[in-house]
Amino acid sequence: MYAVKQPTTASLKSNVAVDRRVTGSGTYIKVRKASVLGSGSRVNGHGSVRAVISGGDKAVEASTPVQSKDVTGSLVPSSSGGIQMKAVVTIRKKMKEKITEKIEDQWEFFVNGIGQGIMIQLISEQVDPVTNSGKSVQSAVRGWLPRPLPSDYAHIVEYAADFTVPSDFGSPGAILITNLQGKEFYLLEIVIHGFDGGPVFFPANTWIHSRKDNPESRIIFKNQAYLPSQTPAGLRDLRREDLLSIRGNGKGRRKEHDRIYDYDVYNELGNPDKDQELARPVIGGEERPYPRRCRTGRPPSKSDPLSESRIEKPHPVYVPRDETFEEIKQNTFSAGRLKALLHNLLPSLAATLSSSDIPFKAFSDIDDLYNDGVLIKEEEQKEGKKLFLGSMVKEVLTVGERWLKYEIPAIIKRDRFAWLRDNEFARQTLAGVNPVNIEILKEFPIISKLDPAIYGPPESAITKELIEQELNGISVEKAIEDKRLFILDYHDIFMPFIEKMNSLPGRKAYASRTVFFFTPTGIMRPIAIELSLPPTSSSPHSKHVYTHGHHATTHWIWKLAKAHVCSNDAGIHQLVNHWLRTHACMEPYIIATHRQLSSMHPIYKLLHPHLRYTLEINALARQSLINGGGIIEASFSPGKYAMEVSSAAYKNVWRFDMEALPADLIRRGMAVEDPSAPSGVRLVIEDYPYAADGLLIWSAIKEWVESYVEHYYSEPNSVTSDVELQDWWSEIKNKGHYDKRNEPWWPKLKTKEDLSGILTTMIWVASGQHAAINFGQYPFGGYVPNRPTLMRKLIPQEDDPDYEKFISNPQQTFLSSLATKLQATKVMAVQDTLSTHSPDEEYLGQVNPLHSHWINDQEILKSFNRFSNRLKEIEKIIEKKNRDSHLKNRSGAGIPPYELLLPSSGPGVTGRGIPNSISI
Repeated sequence: MYAVKQPTTASLKSNVAVDRRVTGSGTYIKVRKASVLGSGSRVNGHGSVRAVISGGDKAVEASTPVQSKDVTGSLVPSSSGGIQMKAVVTIRKKMKEKITEKIEDQWEFFVNGIGQGIMIQLISEQVDPVTNSGKSVQSAVRGWLPRPLPSDYAHIVEYAADFTVPSDFGSPGAILITNLQGKEFYLLEIVIHGFDGGPVFFPANTWIHSRKDNPESRIIFKNQAYLPSQTPAGLRDLRREDLLSIRGNGKGRRKEHDRIYDYDVYNELGNPDKDQELARPVIGGEERPYPRRCRTGRPPSKSDPLSESRIEKPHPVYVPRDETFEEIKQNTFSAGRLKALLHNLLPSLAATLSSSDIPFKAFSDIDDLYNDGVLIKEEEQKEGKKLFLGSMVKEVLTVGERWLKYEIPAIIKRDRFAWLRDNEFARQTLAGVNPVNIEILKEFPIISKLDPAIYGPPESAITKELIEQELNGISVEKAIEDKRLFILDYHDIFMPFIEKMNSLPGRKAYASRTVFFFTPTGIMRPIAIELSLPPTSSSPHSKHVYTHGHHATTHWIWKLAKAHVCSNDAGIHQLVNHWLRTHACMEPYIIATHRQLSSMHPIYKLLHPHLRYTLEINALARQSLINGGGIIEASFSPGKYAMEVSSAAYKNVWRFDMEALPADLIRRGMAVEDPSAPSGVRLVIEDYPYAADGLLIWSAIKEWVESYVEHYYSEPNSVTSDVELQDWWSEIKNKGHYDKRNEPWWPKLKTKEDLSGILTTMIWVASGQHAAINFGQYPFGGYVPNRPTLMRKLIPQEDDPDYEKFISNPQQTFLSSLATKLQATKVMAVQDTLSTHSPDEEYLGQVNPLHSHWINDQEILKSFNRFSNRLKEIEKIIEKKNRDSHLKNRSGAGIPPYELLLPSSGPGVTGRGIPNSISI
């Protein structure tokens, strides 16, 4: 860690002397009564004593000698009278500065050299009887001459300020910091030296706004966690003030420097002012329920008062200042690459391919994307901009040309024909990128829950006789009893949208059901696929059932049926399981955590690592991915109805209590309750890699959370009496998930067990769940035939005009049904980017070295170390399972190991690693 080592009194004086010689300011300490610095400044509102570093050869004003206190955190007496304190202020500078920024830095050096750049005020936990607020002392940061740290932290600099405090000051609890400069700076932490108990840490990790943008000072609390009722008297007002400043008043347009968190509906996805074709309905409300997003306060669009006006790329959508990507993420992967992708690469691809946006004519055309690449037009690159691309997408530059090459995805790297096999199609429901929709078949016949008056008879066309033909003499009843029949059911979620989807140009889809049989040898096998269209007057029976067959014609039709199922699976994966259940549903938890839990609240400190970057990536998604005319609409079957499908899933399926992994597995019939198991459940299919590895991660998170909660909520009624915690949970339900506020399934928050369950679910969703369904997108979806994101043709029937073309050239029919070359290369590039880990990724069980002072509690740090060590053990367990030849869904000829829930990873597209938060 870069922080200054704990000094002795003698070394502290030596350090101060050295700093003074370096600055050359000849500074002395002068103690006097507080004076007003400027209008609107809060720095003098809490203090009665002020310490200012002043230049020149002026003598130190007389001060009363003081005594030290012989307790932990006690004051060390200064030999000159008063208590000598030193504050080390650590700031992160930009890694790459423009010339203008370097010039501005020189001006800052001068401003701070005369003590006019930064003011800090130390606040005691004890109350000053005169002001009825925490006692305080104040100092200017002097001499803006950075002393760089070792090369690993070359962009991090430290500055010093000196205090002299009275002996009855008490323990410090907060710092007010005022930025008198013209621009913001990033504060990592402040460390106060001079206390007998060692340094006192004030972790910040925050942008400090300029006073010209906001006259209010920022409040930074020390790294001691306090429940609201335990807040020291001198900090109570500050705790309340800080929360109020974060909530805002719900009015006005948010500015870039703001750190205000509030709620709004998804009313800015469309752009009716640009084109009525880009108008989209509001998502969020009674008709189309949805979680809330972070409010930006932009004015309504001119043509639709219910829609918010758009901010188009490259201009950023507002997120609270500390939610934005840090520079290393901007400069390397994720944000920088995603923006480069959206602003430069995709328009170049469109310009190159749109004039001949044709389907793949042969499988060799798809192979060429990896072998030869796509030629990008020379004129598109005249500006010579360098795109930030991931390890899966490579640029090959030649004279006057630019080729975009894709890396071979993991799914075909070992066995290029694996995607054709039925057992691989089935294996991916358990060990692929979307292993969360497979469920046990509990009853027969299969019945729809949709209105039969609109959608026809509810019974499935998959009959008992048809299934039993595939069961080798086993009856349907026996197979259900033995838990051997499973289903992938996308009928009810898609059927209400099929007619609208199929009216879109180049889109053809079905509502699908797929039944699987789990063989006695432990292999999952698809045995029947039902593809349905809404009934019409001319076609009241629009359900077709397909089996794999052995004839050439039925074999190709079976391939087309599987492709339609994969297309539906890709849509539900992206719109429901990925975007809705992780990204969108986490956003209200993040907003409520900042609005209702003080940064000194223990639950805030627990959750904070799991909130990183999510609001920023979500804002970027609303701007360019899920918006009207965006990548998702262009690349997935639902098209312009994509977010309406997502809303329907939220309305009909989403429940907070079912987002816990064990509860979800039980709901889908993939596990049964087992109190003797560490996770409380036993899997129906032992060789279910996502669930087996996921339960290991879930149990580790649960154990860590329970020990943390027990530490802070050991007293009876401590959960119910925590006003911040109760307001937090109430706001999540009643504001963040407003459209679901009256549902009876919301967990109560009365006991520490209730709290542990809620927190474990949130942390699992942000870490393990998101990792499992995000970082395999390119490894599985980068080969279009394996996971087509849309289909352009229905399966030809014998009376169709195209049937003869299908018979004469089934391969051409199959390829022309998939996405076009432009559509495919677009989605491949996006999947590559979304599958990429940034170099500054923070993984589950790890702490950023710059944040190592996040909490001042040895018991909690020991508990966290146990959690971290357990995750390392789990990594070894998973690696051992991947070598077990008996586990056929994660090992075997050509089968890639299941690594998506391995906790650690390096940067790039690795197909493994669990970040703390939803950061891409």
